[in-house]
Amino acid sequence: MLLFLFLLAAMTVFSIGSGRFDIGSGDVVKILCHPLLGIERTWSEQAENVIFSLRLPRVLAAVMIGAALSLSGAAYQSVFKNPLVAPDMLGVSSGACVGASVCILLGLSQLGIQVGAFCGGLLAVSVAVMIPRIVGRNTVVMLVLAGIIVGGFMSSLLGIIKYVADTETELPLITYWQLGSLTSVMWGNLLYNGLPIIACAMIMLFLRWRMNILMLSDEEAHMLGHNAVRIRYAVIFCATVLTASSVCISGTVGWIGLVVPHFARMLVGPNNQRLLPLAVVMGALFLLVVDTLSRTTMNAEIPLSILTGLIGAPFYFYLLIRQRMAVV
Repeated sequence: MLLFLFLLAAMTVFSIGSGRFDIGSGDVVKILCHPLLGIERTWSEQAENVIFSLRLPRVLAAVMIGAALSLSGAAYQSVFKNPLVAPDMLGVSSGACVGASVCILLGLSQLGIQVGAFCGGLLAVSVAVMIPRIVGRNTVVMLVLAGIIVGGFMSSLLGIIKYVADTETELPLITYWQLGSLTSVMWGNLLYNGLPIIACAMIMLFLRWRMNILMLSDEEAHMLGHNAVRIRYAVIFCATVLTASSVCISGTVGWIGLVVPHFARMLVGPNNQRLLPLAVVMGALFLLVVDTLSRTTMNAEIPLSILTGLIGAPFYFYLLIRQRMAVV
């Protein structure tokens, strides 16, 4: 845990200083500490403006989103007792994309698009949660099936929206939203969407020992004096808010909520008291590395989901092969 915290701090300083306008790591530390410690100014005003206006909000957004998606993925995997579950199991990302796309068609502002994405994600998960109650089978399996239904329906709606969208103005924006990017992140984005992320993350970390109860059956949890259904839906709500708020800032970013919790589980085991904090730090570090590569490796910025897929898919395949060899 301490090693990954150190790597995250070092990568944060490196990422803030990296870009077309390079800033030394020493100057980065001095500029960041200047408002608090009043360090003598030995750097240019341009460097300070670049850090506080452009790079710092983007780096903080990458850290926040990576931590949120990883924490959400670890929570979903505990709820559904399956390490192959991703944060989009109940259709939150698909619903957020539909909400954002509708707002793009309506010509709303960036804030309006983010609000639409958040509402779309919450609506999708709400429908997925209601289906088992309507059917009368409030089980984990039925909840998974409901998520598949909602995800497929939202994907179809998104296809219709892309079909009717203007190919020169609206369709590129929708496609770019689906690929994920932190290009337009400003301090306002962190303020509006960061607060629910921080609040839900703190709640989930506070309840992480109770999440171990979800590994038992509902009957066994009831015999121990705990309501597994109530805990399950509380975790689903917090994980949904984490994912929806993250999508509002960056668009859809895949693989983080699937790969990072799995790797963290290999290091510390399935105990959520140790797993969730490590998943938070590792998720923040992973997306920060990916975003730094995205904006520094080529002249044109690479969408985040492309890089997370290129890195995450082979790495996850390696983990599966290693796990199979360990079993054999």
